[in-house]
Amino acid sequence: MNFKRLAKELEGQEPEEILRQALETFPKIAISFSGAEDVVLVDMATRINPKVAVFSLDTGRLHPETYRYFEAVREHYGLKLELLSPDAVAVETLVRNKGLFSFYQDGHQECCAIRKVAPLRRKLAHVDAWITGQRRDQSLGTRAALPEVQEDRAFSTAEHPVIKFNPLANWSSARLWEYIHEHDVPFNDLHARGFISIGCEPCTRPTLPNQHEREGRWWWEDEAKKECGLHQGNVKGT
Repeated sequence: MNFKRLAKELEGQEPEEILRQALETFPKIAISFSGAEDVVLVDMATRINPKVAVFSLDTGRLHPETYRYFEAVREHYGLKLELLSPDAVAVETLVRNKGLFSFYQDGHQECCAIRKVAPLRRKLAHVDAWITGQRRDQSLGTRAALPEVQEDRAFSTAEHPVIKFNPLANWSSARLWEYIHEHDVPFNDLHARGFISIGCEPCTRPTLPNQHEREGRWWWEDEAKKECGLHQGNVKGT
C-alpha cells in the first residue's frame, strides 16, 4: 500500500469517500468512538459496513451520561462496542502515590498516559489503521494542519506502521451538528448542558458563550498542550 499516494488522493475528499477507501484498503481497521464527531463517523461507516469495528476508552473517570451514551450507541447501531480499560495496577499505583486529582497540580499527561494512551497502544498493536473524529477547527494550537490521512508515528513501529484517518478534518462544528440532526444520530446528553468537548469528568466543564470548545478541557493548562496523548503527534516538537 502506497500511503503517500492514498493520502494525496483523499486530500479534500468528503468523509464518506475517505471512510469507504479506508474500510476497503485496511481489513484490520477500527473507529475510535467517544463523542459527537465519532458517532457521525459510526453512522457513516455502518452504512458502508454494518460490522465495522468500534472501540471506546473507558478511563474509569467518565461522566455517568457518557456511559449511558455508549449503551445508546451500541443499541442504535447494533454494535459490538469494545470498551478498553486501563491497567488496574498502574491506576492503583498512581492513585496511591498521588491521589485522585494529581493532574490539577502536575498536568494531565501522566494520568492520561495510564488511562487512555496505554490501552490505545494495546489496541493499535492489533490493527493496521484507525479512524478518528478530529477536526482542524477543534484546536488552532494542535490541529490546524491536520491531514485527512497520516502515518501515526506515535503508535507506529518499524515492524508495524499504523495509519490514522481523520475524515472530518475539514468539517466545522456547525456542519457536524447539521448532520447529527438531519440523520437523527444519538448524542451525549451533556451537549444540551453546555458541554461541547467531552472527556473525563474531572477534566471537562461546560463552555460559556463565545468560548472555543477546547476551553472546556484541561482549562488549567496551556492551550498548546491540550492533547491527552492519543494524538500527541499534533503537538509541535513531538
